[in-house]
Amino acid sequence: MLDAMRRGAQGWVAKLLFAVLIVSFGVFWNVSDVFRGYGRGAVATVGDEEISVTDFQRAFQNMIRGVTLQDGGRLTTEQALMLRLDRQALEQLVAQAAVKAHADKLGLSLSDETLAEGVRNDPNFHGPDGKFSRPGFDGLLRQLNLTEHGFLALRRDDELRGQISDALTSAVVVPKPMIDDLHAWRDETRTIDLVPIDAKKITVAEPDEAKLKETYEAQKASFMTPEYRKVAVLMLSADALKSEIQLTDDELKDYYTEHKATYDKPERRRLQQIAFKDKAAAEAARKEIVEGTKNFLDVANEQGASESDVNLGMLTKSQLIDPKIADAAFALERDKLSEPIEGRFATVLVRAVEIDTGKESTFEEVKDTVRDTLARERASGLVQERYDLVEEGRNAGKTLKEIAEEQKLTFIDAEAVDRDNQTPDGKTAIDIPDADVLIKEVFATGVGMQPDVVEMPGPAYAWFDVLSVTERQQKPFEDVKDDVKTLYVEKETARQLDELAQKLVDRLKAGDAFAAVAAEAGGEADVLENIKRNMSPPGLTTEAVKQAFALPKGGAGYAETSDRASRVIFQVKDIFAAQPPNKEEADKLEDELASQLANDDLIAYVEALKQGLKVYVNETELARATGAASESVQ
Repeated sequence: MLDAMRRGAQGWVAKLLFAVLIVSFGVFWNVSDVFRGYGRGAVATVGDEEISVTDFQRAFQNMIRGVTLQDGGRLTTEQALMLRLDRQALEQLVAQAAVKAHADKLGLSLSDETLAEGVRNDPNFHGPDGKFSRPGFDGLLRQLNLTEHGFLALRRDDELRGQISDALTSAVVVPKPMIDDLHAWRDETRTIDLVPIDAKKITVAEPDEAKLKETYEAQKASFMTPEYRKVAVLMLSADALKSEIQLTDDELKDYYTEHKATYDKPERRRLQQIAFKDKAAAEAARKEIVEGTKNFLDVANEQGASESDVNLGMLTKSQLIDPKIADAAFALERDKLSEPIEGRFATVLVRAVEIDTGKESTFEEVKDTVRDTLARERASGLVQERYDLVEEGRNAGKTLKEIAEEQKLTFIDAEAVDRDNQTPDGKTAIDIPDADVLIKEVFATGVGMQPDVVEMPGPAYAWFDVLSVTERQQKPFEDVKDDVKTLYVEKETARQLDELAQKLVDRLKAGDAFAAVAAEAGGEADVLENIKRNMSPPGLTTEAVKQAFALPKGGAGYAETSDRASRVIFQVKDIFAAQPPNKEEADKLEDELASQLANDDLIAYVEALKQGLKVYVNETELARATGAASESVQ
């Protein structure tokens, strides 16, 4: 990590790795501790530095793209929010802004000429011929969802941060005893005997009424109803006001004409591209392809480009960064090879292997969509006006229901809602988007209080009154008797398993042979060899391995099986100390420890910056930005 960071101005990898590092700050620096509301217009400010909605959305979407599901699909925005990727993206941007503020204070700067030269000379963008590779550069831009201008702006900030990180970390020295100790700890191996207890050896007698009642009394907290609240809710949103907007066909046509490109399907082409060191090399290669001496991919391979480098994908003209290449690529006939194109960073040959001509929309085809979009825009302008009228009604002492009737707004009378937004019969209590935002406020408010309006994503607003609270209540024994029995059997089974496991472990400690103990356990015994502490071998959980490495030779213990249905007995049969590290191992450990030590230095540095800067987060703008990001995903 730090090798890349020390290069500072030498590579785009520094930016990516620095981003990864900053995300790790979330473990040590809980940015949310200093989050407070702030003025609108930016999702956050760090000192005088603003984090724009655009920057946040880009960082958030790039984090979503970086997480691939097991089925190869992509996270939805809702899933990303559950994983708090929005907070990780924000933490990354806050930390980067803090470092940038310090760079500005130090007067560090880089000229445009230096930046451009740095990109051309960046070894991370060089092909096997040692020259700048345009496909590699374009691939990064597509991956990060950046324009060329945006990339260079980020690179400037990253190179300045690289200068600072270089000053902080270049003097890190790892003591040799630290390397030796870490190697000895990691590379110690053990041989472990193990046997699971046959769970069928455990039988739980049918509990009588007295035992069930005893279990019920001891576990009363497990048999409680949730707390329910009766809530009145008044909703105001642009979507709810759309029906009030009257639009003429002329207005719709004017809007359509102004935004026609939004409704048209642009031409797209599946392009292939090979970059060359100069025009002469491109002309020679084109001649070989045209004459049939070599095919397109053979030439690409000679230039050090793989098939994935050559295939740019299905693109619109606007997605090509270089206008000269874009014009030439979209003037080609299908499967025709372009003349050499001298682009900004390289000379290339391009061909279009597939052409989707797109489709120009007509007003009649998209009329309903235009109406909905324009009505929503117009309705957004009514929200503030209606907001003021609701507040006037509240101040006049009117109920939310009365205000809703007057203003023709949505009113929800929820008889009973729990913290999970469920009714007593398991149905959704308050059926609105992002209801969890409202529910959190409902359960933080007492009866009779007049809470502040809740600003919801949308934009939307929710007013609510907590009318009554039904406290958690004990469920009668007779109503939960079957659940009590299930709990009793689970606990009694676990107790007997632990009792038998401890008895078998005590026998091993007393010197009994493992084979004899294994026979009583009833499971299939096994021997695990060359086990290290970072392993999770078959038959042993991570917790069991941890225990085994805390025991001396001959020591025994037990742990739950991975399915928690039984217990596994284990004994340390032998311990083998690690051999001294060879040079390659020692160097690798030294690099790792140096990275960790330098990481600690960087965390301390950013923490110090945090102490000197005020960090404000506009939660409302952040919610809007998250919603806008989800809508922008194509």
